[in-house]
Amino acid sequence: MGVTITREKEENFMLDSEREKELKAFDDTKLGVKGLVDAGITKIPSFFYHPPDKFKKASDLGYEDYIIPIIDLANIHEDPSERKMVVEIVREASETWGFFQIVNHGIPISILEEMINGVLRFYEQDSEIKKDFYTRELRPFMYHSNYNLYTTAATTWKDSFFCNIAPNAPKPEDLPAVSRDILLEYSKEVMKLGTLLFELLSEALDLDPTYLIDIGCTEGLFAFSHYYPACPEPELTLGTAKQADIDFITVLLQDHIGGLQVLHQDMWIDLPPVPGALVINIGDFLQLISNDKFKSAKHRVLANPIGPRVSMACFFSTGLHPNSRIYSPIKDLLSEDNPAKYKEISIADFISHYSKNCMNGDSPLLHFRI
Repeated sequence: MGVTITREKEENFMLDSEREKELKAFDDTKLGVKGLVDAGITKIPSFFYHPPDKFKKASDLGYEDYIIPIIDLANIHEDPSERKMVVEIVREASETWGFFQIVNHGIPISILEEMINGVLRFYEQDSEIKKDFYTRELRPFMYHSNYNLYTTAATTWKDSFFCNIAPNAPKPEDLPAVSRDILLEYSKEVMKLGTLLFELLSEALDLDPTYLIDIGCTEGLFAFSHYYPACPEPELTLGTAKQADIDFITVLLQDHIGGLQVLHQDMWIDLPPVPGALVINIGDFLQLISNDKFKSAKHRVLANPIGPRVSMACFFSTGLHPNSRIYSPIKDLLSEDNPAKYKEISIADFISHYSKNCMNGDSPLLHFRI
């Protein structure tokens, strides 16, 4: 018995050691997943393999009527009745799905298209220039493949760049020349949109329109761009593994290819791209302060035999610039029948717990429940 256990430990150590060597060799190329595709691979490395997911697609189970809401913001500033209707849809979507899409949101289509093109230009520029941005150290702008490459059980089929937007805006010289102007322009537009979204979300919670803004929800913003190359064996891996976001809200710009899915009632629901739309989803921290009224939903991105698929996700959170502010379920939402479900917590402690204990998909919310 003891010999068997020892042998198993030795075998596991050898497997872990070999995997770490493979990961480091991959990381050291500074070329990411795109580098593998450019090299013409037809079989993906085993460290990209993901076990089959236990949840099925709703469409495969015969459910065709699950459609995540698309909300038109065109007339909310001029027509009070239209705004009231939009707030009701935002409320229902935030309580039921944790996701919705918005159109006529105020960001010109030309800027959305140029942002997608700017992402493509970065990843498809000369490799030697791109390598200069490859790092795992926290910088105002950083490019790499899989931020959790060495800590997660399975690697995902994407490369990413990170850019800190607020409260400390990046210096233009810190940004890649091929994407600099559009990154700065698009991030300003998202900051403005964030103010509107938090007004609507505040109203959907029956609070003053500026409530969520006043408690700091718009103070921090950072962007993650993802580049998902075409995958020769998409059934074996994922573009993004199942996760929920740990911010207040996320604003996602995706291209036309698709692959984003939301977990709803133990089924995967496709969230197809809509021209000119932005995807909005509730993060864990907004679920916490809303005392579970709004839901943070798990989601994933499938690997695809066609590509590249690109996206730009902007996260409203001060997680990179934590302060001493303490958050808890909003008192105006509580009652004898609806007591606080979470402890008081700082964003720093929330992020710290997530980083140490939840990198493989566990929800940090469970740890802070009362």
